[in-house]
Amino acid sequence: MDERVPGSRATAEGDPIVGRDAEADRLSALAAGASGGGRVLLLSGAAGMGKSTLLEYAAGRAEEAGRRVLRASGRESERDLAFAGLHQLLRPVLDEAARLPDRQHRALLGAFGFVSDSPDPLLTGVAVLTLLSQVAERAPLLVVLDDAQWLDAASADVLAFAARRLDDDPITVLAAVRDGDPVTVPAAGRDGGPGFDRGFPTLVLGPLDDAAARRLLGLRWPGLTGRIRDRVLGQAAGNPLALLELARHAPPDPDDHGPLPVGERLAAAYAARLAELPEAGRQALVLLAAADAEDPPDAVLALLPDAGDKAWAAVEESGLIRRAGRHVRFRHPLVRSAIYHAAPFDARMNAHRALAGALRDEPDRRAWHLAATALHPDAEVSAALERTAGRARRRGGYAAAAKALARAAELRPGRDDGARLLADAAGLAVYTGDLSWVEELAGRARARTDDPAVLATASLHVGRLAALTGQHTAGFGELAAIAGDLAATHPAIALDALAAAAVLRFYSGEESQRQEIDRLLPRLPAGPLREWARIVSDPFGGGRELAPRLPGLIAEIARAGAGGRPERLTALAIAAWVLDETPLAVRTFDEAVQSWRSAGPLPDGLGGVVALACFEYGRWDRAREVCAELGALPAASRLHHAVACAHAIEALIVASQGDTAAARTLADGALRLVDPLESRSVAVYAHRALTAAALAEGDYEAAYQHLRMIFGAGGDPVHYHASYPALPDLAESAARTGHHAEAIGIVERAAQVLARGGSPRLCGLVHRSRALLAEPEHAEPGFLAGLAAPALERWPFERAQAQLEYAEWLRRRRRIAEARPFLTAAYDTFRRLGARPWSERAQAELRAAGLDVDAATPGALSGLSPQQQQIVRLAARGLTNREIGERLFLSPRTVGSHLYRTFPKLGVTARSQLRDVVEAAAADG
Repeated sequence: MDERVPGSRATAEGDPIVGRDAEADRLSALAAGASGGGRVLLLSGAAGMGKSTLLEYAAGRAEEAGRRVLRASGRESERDLAFAGLHQLLRPVLDEAARLPDRQHRALLGAFGFVSDSPDPLLTGVAVLTLLSQVAERAPLLVVLDDAQWLDAASADVLAFAARRLDDDPITVLAAVRDGDPVTVPAAGRDGGPGFDRGFPTLVLGPLDDAAARRLLGLRWPGLTGRIRDRVLGQAAGNPLALLELARHAPPDPDDHGPLPVGERLAAAYAARLAELPEAGRQALVLLAAADAEDPPDAVLALLPDAGDKAWAAVEESGLIRRAGRHVRFRHPLVRSAIYHAAPFDARMNAHRALAGALRDEPDRRAWHLAATALHPDAEVSAALERTAGRARRRGGYAAAAKALARAAELRPGRDDGARLLADAAGLAVYTGDLSWVEELAGRARARTDDPAVLATASLHVGRLAALTGQHTAGFGELAAIAGDLAATHPAIALDALAAAAVLRFYSGEESQRQEIDRLLPRLPAGPLREWARIVSDPFGGGRELAPRLPGLIAEIARAGAGGRPERLTALAIAAWVLDETPLAVRTFDEAVQSWRSAGPLPDGLGGVVALACFEYGRWDRAREVCAELGALPAASRLHHAVACAHAIEALIVASQGDTAAARTLADGALRLVDPLESRSVAVYAHRALTAAALAEGDYEAAYQHLRMIFGAGGDPVHYHASYPALPDLAESAARTGHHAEAIGIVERAAQVLARGGSPRLCGLVHRSRALLAEPEHAEPGFLAGLAAPALERWPFERAQAQLEYAEWLRRRRRIAEARPFLTAAYDTFRRLGARPWSERAQAELRAAGLDVDAATPGALSGLSPQQQQIVRLAARGLTNREIGERLFLSPRTVGSHLYRTFPKLGVTARSQLRDVVEAAAADG
């Protein structure tokens, strides 16, 4: 099973297990016997948290491992039948009871009513323990108890008695208990299954995090549109059952306020519950259901009956709500939805009016409750929502702003004004990365107007995000057409369209697109945005003229704060990166991300550029974080180019760190997601990653073949910006495989282009490449020229590579004293970055130069957390990540993450060095 694929775990019935990797690993280890026998674990959580799915998964793993599995599931209808649950569990093995001692045999038969003896609870418990032990003699046994809170008291007490006395028997008991029952209230005196409510190790299932909830929804309901999907995600609060139930019954065009509906069965059940309450109690519940989580709790509480009111007491006794300090909440997300839709329409409207009246000091919340009561166009409420959108936008809440504008458009009396608001909403939705939502909003805008500016703006917003799907040729054509059609009448829109087209030119690398941009640019107004389009589409043409002005422009926008359009800050950061002003780009990206204040992927899928900038600047951890954010984009958004870009860049990083298998998996996945002729940039990054993997393994011929995919048959770069950084790798692999002549032709062809407008960094890479391909006696000037650029320290990995290459040349010329400072500097950089293949190569050169290299930092092990020390010690003994995870109840990925973070602290670059660290720590101790 591929642990890297989200949602790859599933039960035998195919139910996906998403967001529960650690829990699934722990249960699997227990069920398969990896942790020994005599284990008990309670799985606790609210209804719908996935307890049954995890139990089924664990049972499947146990059966695969050759274990016997006995199952029982508590049923509310049988909770008053003594020993009903025990009979369900033991029925498949009752023939074994004949081997029990006579008194135990009769006690068990008496419990099941087969003989007239009155059951002795203690003796029955001993009989159950003995029977389970007998069954486990032939094969280790797993006992699975689902919905244990509904087991009858007699069965639960006997099973708990046995579970406490398993000792060394190869028996594992997994029992799922519900934290509370929001659908059927337990009878008085029952607070979970008797005997299983305390004293046993417990694994609590909390809500899924946002990323896992999105993955689960994408797997089960891939066609759910963006607006509805976000509503489902928000209202389900991470509960898997609520996610699927709300998604199953979500209408195609739901109201923008209030909970989504649930199925008829639940709605009918809660309608009956609601009818049983006094009128004041019903009103209180409907008001709570109409209130949102963002509504101030004090304002909501002020509208509810006093704590001593009889109606309120009836509500609390219903088991539908729970109090937590000042907060009053429904016990389950589905309860809120069911109560809201079970209430009469007038009752819901009255609740929203009451909330709007109580929230006069909260204009945003008041606007939404007023909108919920508006059945016809209302200019005043529409304007209030537009103001709400403006405030949300300034806070970086683009999804909330788009939603408010969309509702404002529905309530705006004029069709053209409504269309304008919908187009603006589509523009804000672009920053959520949700293509389906942007398409929906743009389509609604087009249906309401014939205004060419609004129509073009709506199409522009779709094109900006559709660019990340990989259909760059078609998208470029549409955007260029908008720019040409509106250049005279609406130049600002035309310029925005051409800037978006320049991004597509960068993605695709298509030369004819640059020519079209050059044709259109003179027709558009001068200014930074026009120059930006020129930089992105042709950085080695006239684009470098803007480079000296970038710091001032960035500082001016940064001083403007959140109102200074952080998207402009991001655009300037991209320009800085394209022009190899990498430190400025990274600092500006940091400022922009802080301004967005968004936890999701960067707007327009620009995370790929951020990740590359961080990689080049030596912030590899941050680069991988950005790639993970991009790679987790929901499948429904169809942004294949963005995801492929993230995979390719992460592949480049992990290949440089020595994880060649992961690099190939990521790079191959990226190449499968895109058409190399539509997304040349991604194709080049992927082949650069495959090159780095081959170099890490010393396979220079394979590296050269991948590099030839980065430069065309005639030696021209496949991509006008992404190909050039690979020149030194091309030169080194060619020098080691006999492809000198071909590589020299490619390098010299690149040198001619870069001499006209290339950055000092790229010119330095040309010098390095020439030195690697030169005859040994003529190589030194090229090495020195490559290292001479004072700005080379901005790219620490490239600088360390240049230092190592020059030091290797010096040592082979027997100039060892001169080589040592370069080797030491290169080794320190490689070790800091975690570039294992390169640090090992530098380490070998240092030893050849007569220098001892410490394998680890003394005393570093004691500075780790206790769990990290455990992981390091087990890894030093040769255990794999999976084996370590099984021992410590962690997922293999979590183990790998801990090791990844500890390597720099320990001063090591390879797993094989951990034994020295542990032995040194033992000696110090």
